[in-house]
Amino acid sequence: MNLIQKLLVAFKGFFMGAANVVPGVSGGTIALITGIYKEIIEALNSLMEKETWKALFKGDFKGFWKQIHGTFLLWLAIGVVLSVFSLAKLMTYVLEHHPVQTWAFFFGLIVASAILMFKDIKGWGIKEILFTLGGVALGLLVCTLSPTETPDNWFFIFLCGAIAVCTMILPGISGSFILVIMGKYDYIMQAVADLNWPVLIVFTLGCVVGILAFAKFLHWLLDHFEKQTMLVLLGFILGSLVKVWPWANESVKALPDPHYGAAALWAVLGVVLVLGVEYLAKMKEKS
Repeated sequence: MNLIQKLLVAFKGFFMGAANVVPGVSGGTIALITGIYKEIIEALNSLMEKETWKALFKGDFKGFWKQIHGTFLLWLAIGVVLSVFSLAKLMTYVLEHHPVQTWAFFFGLIVASAILMFKDIKGWGIKEILFTLGGVALGLLVCTLSPTETPDNWFFIFLCGAIAVCTMILPGISGSFILVIMGKYDYIMQAVADLNWPVLIVFTLGCVVGILAFAKFLHWLLDHFEKQTMLVLLGFILGSLVKVWPWANESVKALPDPHYGAAALWAVLGVVLVLGVEYLAKMKEKS
């Protein structure tokens, strides 16, 4: 790769990082739009192969680096990291000063994502409805039973990273939305904004372990049970909407002005953004 190609990969990584900071927008979808999704999957799958690690242990670092698409992953990571660190302060600011509008925007993003998932699933019948309802029940259960305040201990932060990173690589599923469900979105964004290195290191370790442990299983699941998996995920997203309802947050309930008009506007903007991203993805597939 020459310097221009490396910078282009970093630029695409920047937009992937931006997508993963916002609940409801999938970094996997951005990867599809920019044409790098296949190489990301190939790189992740290579990390699961014994031959890849044999090359490293034998001292063949050059061969190992080539098998894992090392240069590509390095520049992609540079773009993602720059994006996350530059946008984290913005997210913490708007959540603190404009919570209703921000959560309404997130709500619109997630509703639009669910609509697109519904549209992509063909052949609806009793089984499909039951799988979806099962996902809805699971989403409601997780959101209603999970405490408003979740623990800040290292194990839970590690677990958040391991689970969120798996959804970050799937088109249509937002990793940051999973952090919202787990009650750690604000916490992680604040840690990034404040450069809280102990939290960031533990979260990153969780991401690495999550990718290594679950990425191959997730792709196996999608290869063998794609429709059922997507139905359950669709239901889960629908059931989890209670978590991002703009007026569900305790700090929002205390506000004197409910901002209904502004919330509606930002929700519509969220829907338009996701539909626009999806339209670009479809155009990319056709070209």
